[in-house]
Amino acid sequence: MRASASPGSNRPVSNALALIPLTGLPLVEPGDDIAALMFAAAGRCAGGLQDGDLLVVAQKIVSKAENRYVDLGTVVPSARALELAGPADKDPRLVEVILSESREVMRQRPGALIVEHRLGYVHANAGVDRSNVADPDKVLLLPRDPDASARRLRERARSELGRDVCVIINDSAGRAWRNGIIGFAIGCAGFRPVVNRIGAPDLFGRKLEITEIAVADELAAAASFVMGQADEGIPAVLVRGARLEPSDEGMGAL
Repeated sequence: MRASASPGSNRPVSNALALIPLTGLPLVEPGDDIAALMFAAAGRCAGGLQDGDLLVVAQKIVSKAENRYVDLGTVVPSARALELAGPADKDPRLVEVILSESREVMRQRPGALIVEHRLGYVHANAGVDRSNVADPDKVLLLPRDPDASARRLRERARSELGRDVCVIINDSAGRAWRNGIIGFAIGCAGFRPVVNRIGAPDLFGRKLEITEIAVADELAAAASFVMGQADEGIPAVLVRGARLEPSDEGMGAL
């Protein structure tokens, strides 16, 4: 995979970043106006949006606003779901929902199915989640099109506030051969998510041969550290100071 920019032409360097938690947001319900909530929170917490700002928004509130709930009481497990439920130690109905969001089951263990999500990345349980969902009979799926969700927020900032901002929709996932989860981007708008540094010189003049920087993931992880993973109640972070190359390519590059 290669970013479309010319080799070594881009320098995603920021001397300093401010990561500002957008606090005071209400619990999001289906149909809520995420953009209005973000803009109001940015006004309270950061003096309003500025050109060049980056909004990093947790997948969960986007999914809630888009009503990506599934009631397990309506799910009928397939033979494949029944087959996987035992080794994965999961409700067969939940396994069926995971399969519906997946292209391929790559591995299983008690507590997790490692799958290729329909959006293209490898993820535990296809991102299907019960955490911070009030109804115990419901689960929450990832947004249907996270890039489109990010674009809508960006377009609203431009049309309503006259501000040129970038947007990341982030989630968290584990990594192969490494303990712990980390924030990563599942949708973005307004900037190049992967920057090609191949051909750029190092400190001693040698040209880099394989270096490409997953800018979207690095920023998603930084914001995720501010958001927290449990009951912190911070589903969005404003990042100020990132020097991002404009692009409309979305997450396909990652």
